[in-house]
Amino acid sequence: MTEERFAFLAEWYDPSAALLRRYQLLFYPKDGSVEMFDVKNQRTFLRRTKYDELHQEDLFVGNRVNVFSRQLDLIGYGDQYTGNKLGSKKERKQAADFYTEHQTKSFFHNLVQFMTSGPVVAMELMGDEAVSVWRRILGPTDSGVARKEAPPSLRAQFGTDGTRNAGHGSDSLASAARELEFFFPSTAGHGPANTANCTDCACCVIKPHAISEALTGKILHSISAAGFEISALQMFNMDRANAEEFLEVYKGVVTEYPNMVAELCSGPCMALEIRGTDAPKTFREFCGPADPEIARHLRPDSLRALYGKTKVQNAVHCTDLPEDGILEVQYFFKILDR
Repeated sequence: MTEERFAFLAEWYDPSAALLRRYQLLFYPKDGSVEMFDVKNQRTFLRRTKYDELHQEDLFVGNRVNVFSRQLDLIGYGDQYTGNKLGSKKERKQAADFYTEHQTKSFFHNLVQFMTSGPVVAMELMGDEAVSVWRRILGPTDSGVARKEAPPSLRAQFGTDGTRNAGHGSDSLASAARELEFFFPSTAGHGPANTANCTDCACCVIKPHAISEALTGKILHSISAAGFEISALQMFNMDRANAEEFLEVYKGVVTEYPNMVAELCSGPCMALEIRGTDAPKTFREFCGPADPEIARHLRPDSLRALYGKTKVQNAVHCTDLPEDGILEVQYFFKILDR
């Protein structure tokens, strides 16, 4: 009988070389031993060794573990067995914890199963009477009832039943506080990890003007409809230093650089990791020329043609060069997200 083992992809930041090094981390629950392989060099990095300080409950994507003084970020499952055995268990527990007040309800297990069937997007909404206003926008819990009583509501338009009803909304201020703490904890390092893969990817940034003009949903829909995978998505508020650093490649190259910096730190932006065949090239073509006026003539169906206004307020930033895709995604999801 084959001994059980769990495999993870892990990254370690090597300060001496200023590089992220990737390993396959193997954990053997029978004796608590670990083994590591250097992915790039295809060789053993650490022979199987008993290590009492690592436990099975520590092993889930997004966690940070220490193995012989090396701080490793677990960024993915190393094989399907590990994902099936540990991933779904961890995700089900998170969903059950989030919906703890529904544990005695008949629909609880269906709700947990649905919420762990794919990625979700969590948002903090702010405004006068935000809880009641958002619930009114959502509509009745059951989408069938919503279509009769509140046809313009989100659940009426996009939901199918009482479980697959498009969105969740806190039902009280107390629930809102608990639910926000679940997704955006006040104690750093304890929230769900982002889902960025940082491989074979392009970076997309929905600019602040597009977000303030309520174009986010349309842009995300256009990206998905074009067949691109959005493997990570997160809102950021960039300060000027971060915006200057991220856009530094344009400094002295384009006259719009100062205005590009000002735009990027003028309000919240949304960073996306885009994956697909030859993602940097195909996604850049999908975004269109930087000048929306030119885009409307040459690529009228491109994102910038549809949603851009000027060369600065052109709806989205996208990776220009294939070799920059991973670096730009890492800038948001590994550097700024810390």
